[in-house]
Amino acid sequence: MTDVLTIQRTDGNAGATEVPVRRRKRPVRPAWEEPPTTVGQAAKGLTFTGVLAVVFVPLWIVVVTSLSTQAAINRAGGLVIWPDGLTLEAYSQMLADTTVRSALLVSLGITVVGTAVSMTVSVLCAYGLSRSRSFGHRFLLALLVVTMFVSGGLIPTFLVVTGLGGYGQWWALILPGAVSVFNILVLRSFYASTSADLIEAARIDGAGDWRILWSIVLPTSRAVTAVVALFYGVGYWNSFFNVMLYMPTDSEKWPLQYVLFTYVSRGNGMPGSVNAGFGTLEAQTAPLALQMAVVVLTLVPLLIVYPFMQKHFRTGVLTGAIKG
Repeated sequence: MTDVLTIQRTDGNAGATEVPVRRRKRPVRPAWEEPPTTVGQAAKGLTFTGVLAVVFVPLWIVVVTSLSTQAAINRAGGLVIWPDGLTLEAYSQMLADTTVRSALLVSLGITVVGTAVSMTVSVLCAYGLSRSRSFGHRFLLALLVVTMFVSGGLIPTFLVVTGLGGYGQWWALILPGAVSVFNILVLRSFYASTSADLIEAARIDGAGDWRILWSIVLPTSRAVTAVVALFYGVGYWNSFFNVMLYMPTDSEKWPLQYVLFTYVSRGNGMPGSVNAGFGTLEAQTAPLALQMAVVVLTLVPLLIVYPFMQKHFRTGVLTGAIKG
């Protein structure tokens, strides 16, 4: 904010003249907000630096270790902090293995298909529950909320999935956890806040529920939809527990996260190759560097997608929750 300050300037010929000068006004603070202090600003800076270090330092160590040679890892006694003898050998050896390449494709396929299925079900369910005149919406909403706190358990779920023929099938990695009640409630809160006059005007023009959802509700809720889709996508990308339950022996259907889990937990190589996988590679490349290289590979897609989705978080989840 700026205002105009008038000052006088003395001219040798014409005498004194008035010259308007703009100056910046301090932003108006709410009555309950105290003015900033030096100690407060320093504390905020230290807190931000600490949080940044907690996030950045482990990522830095993982990347540097994945680029290090066996000699550098031996000198560091494990994880490498400072770069020393960097090489891309771990990445070239990792990508040359068919197990990792197929696992990457499996993870991408599960993430894309699973996110599409989850978003379709969640959007339709949330829109139906957001309409106050929909049939049985109160009972269905209460039933969904109950499932957030009470579940059948792991063994009954396993028996149901295997009883339906899901053992060893792709859909067993998607459908058992396809819907999150929390995400449905977030979407419902946002959809319920859509202008009633706008929806009523569309109904007068002859639009049905499908047309209203596609042309009015979804375009006005892109932020929350993008955030929920990101939640689902991250969940599918990081999931490996269902693989342990439904296809523990078929390495061709393992996603990348489960390959990483098997490699780290066994410590003797990747599954699917000689000597439990990567047996021939370990003689050429440090096992720890290979482990960290796989970790980096699992992080790259999220690091690429997240910056494009970050702007939607505040207007998506928070706005939807507050409006609800």
